[in-house]
Amino acid sequence: MCGIVGHVSTSPVNQQIYDSLLLLQHRGQDSTGITTLEGNTLHSVKAKGQVREAYRTRDMRSLLGDMGLGHVRYATSGSASREDEVQPFYVNAPYGIVLVHNGNLTNTRELSDELFRIDRRHLNSDSDTELLLNVLANELQRTMSSVHADLTPDDVFDAVAGVHRRVEGSYAVISLIAGRGMLAFRDPFGIRPLVLGHRLDDNGRDEWVVASESLVIDAGGYELVREVRPGEAVWITTAGKLYSREYDGATKLAPCSFEYVYLARPDSTMNGISVYNSRLRMGEKLARKVEREIPLDDIDVVMPIPDSARPSAMELARVLGLDYREGFYKNRYIGRTFIMPGQKVRKKSVRQKLNAMPVEFEGKNVLLVDDSIVRGTTSKEIVEMARAAGAKKVFFASAAPPVRYPHVYGINMPTRGELVASARTVEEVRSVIGADALVYQDVDDLFAAITEGTDLKQLDMSCFTGEYVTGTVTPEYLAWLENSRKS
Repeated sequence: MCGIVGHVSTSPVNQQIYDSLLLLQHRGQDSTGITTLEGNTLHSVKAKGQVREAYRTRDMRSLLGDMGLGHVRYATSGSASREDEVQPFYVNAPYGIVLVHNGNLTNTRELSDELFRIDRRHLNSDSDTELLLNVLANELQRTMSSVHADLTPDDVFDAVAGVHRRVEGSYAVISLIAGRGMLAFRDPFGIRPLVLGHRLDDNGRDEWVVASESLVIDAGGYELVREVRPGEAVWITTAGKLYSREYDGATKLAPCSFEYVYLARPDSTMNGISVYNSRLRMGEKLARKVEREIPLDDIDVVMPIPDSARPSAMELARVLGLDYREGFYKNRYIGRTFIMPGQKVRKKSVRQKLNAMPVEFEGKNVLLVDDSIVRGTTSKEIVEMARAAGAKKVFFASAAPPVRYPHVYGINMPTRGELVASARTVEEVRSVIGADALVYQDVDDLFAAITEGTDLKQLDMSCFTGEYVTGTVTPEYLAWLENSRKS
């Protein structure tokens, strides 16, 4: 689970990348990296931690050039603690290539074996991003008639088509090829987001940005051109000339539903869908189910678990004619809890992250609305905090359906044993988190809330349904993944 950005500018690009990564910080707080291209020379700075603390003035001065890319990361493959797995990754041939990746590959075992036995390429880490980079580099070498030949757009696009044929899973990718240009492409299912923006500089010259979320385009004064299409590759030369080609194999758009539930910022638009409006509709749909399952006279007040549940909670309260209050104060310097590395760390961080205000809870029956319930750790702590603050009854509503299956496409929900709803009924989950009542969104209602007003026919909802859109995720793979995560 990551945020990626690439800029092609007519002036030094280091500050633009830094500013963009600040906007994408919610997508990853484990590590960050920036690489810029100055002629044939690549300059890189990588560090653990958040963007604001990672880069010093001397780092920014070293990042020379008018083209570059950046990355923020939560670990979903490999290790969160190993510095050699901080992106971008680099390989020296052909030309010199750096690459950042948002997503998760599901055939890493087969690719690792192929790269070693057939392609004779050595890997230095367990990161699937390094795998992806080496596959791309190998495919580029295959498509080029000579290592000294000029690199044409067709060479690049043929190489990306080779990547699509070999790689399984989800991937939104941005890559720099030294002295040549910037490449961006998206997996044939469009699972992870990638958007393209354009603006003109003061002299009327083209400048481009590719990013995980449209808020980067808005904040930078770019015009949103469009989404990078499933399987499509976009190639921008060092002169600012843009070329694109769609994949000639099978493609379909099936974006990740959890982007809309939780991950993306509400001020972004993805696949033509306003994240904020989709969350309002989630609240509207959830309100009707709450109305069926909990007597409304028993609810005194509706409260969100900040921040991503706020639009859903506001709309739920409006639809049901209930009072809406902010009962939790959020410490914004603590990371997102469900993706923190250890259960003890998560439990401790909930209390550091949220503080209940007794003035809003004392003597009331409270309906808490959260975006989702994953491991149940956060939900249980929050219910206990509400009771300790004086609530008489605590009802709990989730804007997402029960998370029952691992998410293998780039969000860290790796093992069924860690998912509180994987082998429990709704009543059993209610008992685990200690609520007086628990209401989950229905799968069909979530789909409708996200896709309303669009012609989108499919979403990846695998963590709710167990149906994996790529069709390549087997029970054997899930068992291997679970065992490897545990070990």
